[in-house]
Amino acid sequence: MPRIACTLAAIAAWLVLAGCGPLGKVEQGRVVAYDPQTRQVTLIREATGAERSSPGVLPPVTVTTPKDPNEMGPVPKAGGLLRLDSKNRRLVVYDAATQAFRTIAYMPIEVRGNVSKSPGPPIVDRARKTITIYAPKDHSLITFAAAAELLAMPVKTWQAGDVVRYYYKDPAQALRLMNVTAPMPKSAG
Repeated sequence: MPRIACTLAAIAAWLVLAGCGPLGKVEQGRVVAYDPQTRQVTLIREATGAERSSPGVLPPVTVTTPKDPNEMGPVPKAGGLLRLDSKNRRLVVYDAATQAFRTIAYMPIEVRGNVSKSPGPPIVDRARKTITIYAPKDHSLITFAAAAELLAMPVKTWQAGDVVRYYYKDPAQALRLMNVTAPMPKSAG
């Protein structure tokens, strides 16, 4: 029996020396900012456990994308919309100016159903004082009245950013980053 323990200890030591240890960690969250020049992704990590009802975990986390471009999937799209509850007519956005979540109750003016995919970015119509967003869960476009303070927020506030999952050993540097929102490329065949 001691011989097996010695053999296992030797294998473990060899793996550590070979660069296989210590293991890294995996995080997942919604992208609220992406800078292609610095290759930095800022995201709101997903809430787990007792915090699950929260739209995410503050403060936002910024990580640099992998040095090897083959370790990264499609470039993530950023946005501030974290949650859309069309049943209760509420949405939660990340307000970059205050670095906090903001819950907004809305009254729909128009709801257009059976929209299979987003027609593009949200529409902020300052003349009509409305915002139109796509609700992917309901396959609908929702137009609601908006006060001047909401209309002044950046357009990306009203769109959902992509969800990314990343593997790291250093919390500031992703070794692998996968865009789990973006559709997989179609294979040739």
